[in-house]
Amino acid sequence: MIDISFAGLVGAILGTIVAAACYGTLVDAFERWLAGRRAPEDPPASKEELALLRRAILAIDIIVFGAVGYWIGHEIGG
Repeated sequence: MIDISFAGLVGAILGTIVAAACYGTLVDAFERWLAGRRAPEDPPASKEELALLRRAILAIDIIVFGAVGYWIGHEIGG
């Protein structure tokens, strides 16, 4: 059986909530960064590219913040 601590689980949930709160800021930052890297003669990013970028940021955001939240919760609460 998998041994998951309750404190770690609570930390992972709180980490996911923090990830949801940070999502908009991260998406805006990445979109501005991409726009700045494009040459003026390049076409703007398509809607499909931006949708894929947003999904990737959301997935990575939830995984990272959830894992860090679990680790912190497990370390603090045992």
